[in-house]
Amino acid sequence: MELTTVWFILIAVLWIGYFTLEGFDFGVGLLLPVLARDDTERRVMINTIGPVWDGNEVWLLVAGGATFAAFPEWYATLFSGFYLPLLLILLALIVRGLAFEYRAKRPEASWKASWDRAIIVGSFVPAVLWGVAFANILRGVPINAHLEYAGGFLDLLNPYALLGGLTTLALFVTHGALFVALKTDGEIRHRARRLAVPAVAVSAVLAVVFLAWTQQQTGTTASALAFVLAALALVGAGLTAHAGREGWAFLGTFATIALAVAGLFLALFPDVMPSTLAGGTSLTTTNAAATAYTLRIMSVTAVVFTPLVLAYQGWTYWVFRQRIATHHIPESPVATAAAR
Repeated sequence: MELTTVWFILIAVLWIGYFTLEGFDFGVGLLLPVLARDDTERRVMINTIGPVWDGNEVWLLVAGGATFAAFPEWYATLFSGFYLPLLLILLALIVRGLAFEYRAKRPEASWKASWDRAIIVGSFVPAVLWGVAFANILRGVPINAHLEYAGGFLDLLNPYALLGGLTTLALFVTHGALFVALKTDGEIRHRARRLAVPAVAVSAVLAVVFLAWTQQQTGTTASALAFVLAALALVGAGLTAHAGREGWAFLGTFATIALAVAGLFLALFPDVMPSTLAGGTSLTTTNAAATAYTLRIMSVTAVVFTPLVLAYQGWTYWVFRQRIATHHIPESPVATAAAR
């Protein structure tokens, strides 16, 4: 197997890791005003992702860095053509990270409410725009003969791409609801379980339409198999959520997102960014790749460090595996100090 194909697969794996892990992060943030009734319950929800959200974002950084090093032409065209949506995603992630860190710094309700809104918006923007961006990559964008993006921002807001954004939003909300049900106890857990079943139904409708549209446009036999398995995993998630089996239901949405993203990359290969222009040039794993020497050095580095990163992140999830309830939340030290 050529190294260009190997690195295409590795980048696909990195995006699968990002969407499956950061996906429930976004879902928890989006559900903050839906599942929590007071500040203590909001703290419970935030604490479910507190130890892992920043580690989950590392998958995005590594995916971007790997794309830059392995496929520099892909990176350059993608970040120049999708500059505005990617900038909005970056700003949303920055604001969201600040909200997690600064929310508890002052006791005023207005202060916390402002940062809660930042968490919601910071989760909503990337949840939608990542779907829009990937849908456009699959559909193809105007790339001229010089491998430069020749369109505008409005070209990205087509019906197929907007459906992709709604699909990722619905899947992440469902994934987040099941994660909350899996990681909490008490009333929050019951609310999350009640929400999960209709959320699965909405996600299933959107996902089936989007994946069928994708298969009709650029699909292959391999992508069709992945999409069918993704649909079956989502059905399984709905059935197990209805039965109150949060762990299996969460694994179902995890598998759904992983298989759907894998199917998207299978439908894309060997292109990395197809061109919609008659005289344009599509970016492929061949003409967008770095030199063979660069890919060899990267491969050695990946073989050494990837198992270490996976082991460390797996250990983190194991350490913080226990459920959280309102009685585990101590009084805010900031509020106590203010009262004194």
